[in-house]
Amino acid sequence: MSGVRRGMLAGLVLLTLLVVAPLAVRWLTRAPADEPAVTVVDARGEERRVGLREMKRLPAHERQGEAQNQYGNWRDGGVYTGALLLDILGTGPYETVEAVAEDGYRVTIERARVEDEDYPMVLAYARDGAAVPAWEDGFRLVVLPEDGRVSNAEYQADSAGSFWVKNVARLILHAPRPDDES
Repeated sequence: MSGVRRGMLAGLVLLTLLVVAPLAVRWLTRAPADEPAVTVVDARGEERRVGLREMKRLPAHERQGEAQNQYGNWRDGGVYTGALLLDILGTGPYETVEAVAEDGYRVTIERARVEDEDYPMVLAYARDGAAVPAWEDGFRLVVLPEDGRVSNAEYQADSAGSFWVKNVARLILHAPRPDDES
């Protein structure tokens, strides 16, 4: 009978580890409530906070950048540092990403733009050496091609600058639409 009890005890310990370990990892890696963070909402509606410390653990992408606005003016030039948006979003399925700013401004970005290696999208946490939270633009979505400039014509947009979202609060992934079978 002691063999049965040992087996049950071993099973209970294993079950406890399988349940507790993932919860402990999630608890230990979550962004503290007072740390600057962005909320990522996956296509199933599940939310996770990505804090500044976690972003800084990702490969840093630093580059000079500026974008053209709808009037043809070049705006927001500076050296931006941040993580690739792809790295922050993770590997879940999505068709579009909706970037939502603290003031309610929002822009929907197609997956092809997010994954465009020639025009990498970066969630910047610093500009010209000033970092969040001291940098008042907060987390900022920027597009940083190798030459640093994003024109309306080359980005095929009325305003390439409209994709440069200040004070990003949420990134919402929208699921791919099922194929119409009609």
